[in-house]
Order: sequence, then structure tokens, then C-alpha cells
Amino acid sequence: MKINRFYFNMLPVNSYVLWDDESRECSIVDAGCYYPKEEETLARFIADNRLTVKYLLATHLHFDHCFGNAFVAQRYGVALSASQADEFLLQHMPQQCQAFGIPFKGEIEPIGHYIDHGDIFTLGTEEIRAIAVPGHSPGSLAFYAPESGFVLSGDALFQLSIGRTDFPGGNQRQLIESIHKNLLTLPPETVVYPGHGPETEIGIERNENPFL
Repeated sequence: MKINRFYFNMLPVNSYVLWDDESRECSIVDAGCYYPKEEETLARFIADNRLTVKYLLATHLHFDHCFGNAFVAQRYGVALSASQADEFLLQHMPQQCQAFGIPFKGEIEPIGHYIDHGDIFTLGTEEIRAIAVPGHSPGSLAFYAPESGFVLSGDALFQLSIGRTDFPGGNQRQLIESIHKNLLTLPPETVVYPGHGPETEIGIERNENPFL
């Protein structure tokens, strides 16, 4: 499976496109595109690589990871897939933006498909497994591609850090426990692609992350 990272919006957020090289099926994860040029960048990448958008996945539903959900859903005819435990965050998206001094933009895309821990998505013949990592938000998820050896950790796990827990529904103890139980148990060579910042590896975080 191939992966491409985009840096979208003013925070910025890592938005990802995962795709199978043979079938050209792809998934967009955390569509954070805020500006029209960012929407154009994403659409041009999809078109230039002749990809078919099969999934729109969300690691969690904080506003900065959701700006482009309505654009992707409408352009490609896909439903937003996310955890039901984060659904309440959609109702407060304008307030989330206001707290950061960011003008609210566009439409709030509702969840069309609920994701549970252990759910499997396929691109071609390869699997992407949903892993529950609550704590940064109640419904935070990671997406693990075991055959390709990487995991998208959202805002749960960063390079030598972990996610904030001072947002509504956040819980630091729960976050640390879920990282230990569901992420640090992955193979140490697993590459971690987080929601912000550079990639890292599970083995590095297991041995060196001061918050764990």
C-alpha cells in the first residue's frame, strides 16, 4: 500500500491518502483541507494518480481534521466513517473554531458509517484495521496496515509525545492506557504517521517517549 501526506490548514494537520497500486482504490484519512487551493491539491492528486475514492476515514472529529469532509463526501460520493463516540463533537464545531480564532468554514458532514474497534477496511487485497485509542477524544481511532507496516495514529501518539487531553471528553489516563494496550503492542518497526508533525516508529516511542 502506498501513502501520501498533505499538510493542510493553518494548524497544520497531516491528511493522508492511502492507495492500492493495482486496484487504484484509495482512502482519504483526516481530510483537513480548509482553503480552496488545498481542496484543489487533493483533487488533483486523486485525478493525476487515477485513484478511486473508496473511504473517507476520520481518526477523530476535532475541527482541524474535519474541514474537508463535506468536500470529499460530495465530490466523491463517499460517506464519512468515524466513531460514534465522537459524534457530539460535530455539534460544537463552530465553537471549537471560535476558541482558536478560526472562522468556521463550510458544512458539517455527518457520520455515515460508525467505526468500531477491530473493523476492517480493504484497499485491493490489503487490510486496514481500526484500533480504538480513546483519550484525546472519546472516539479516537488509529488505522493499522499490517502488511505495509504502518499505523495512522491521529492525535493519540506523536513523535516523543502524546495528544492533548484538555478538550471535551479528553482523559489523559485513558489515553496512556489505550496507547500502551493497543499501539505499543504493534511490531516495533511499525512506522507511525501522526495527525501532526513527523513520523516515528513504535519501537522508538516504546523506549523513549517521556509521556509513556
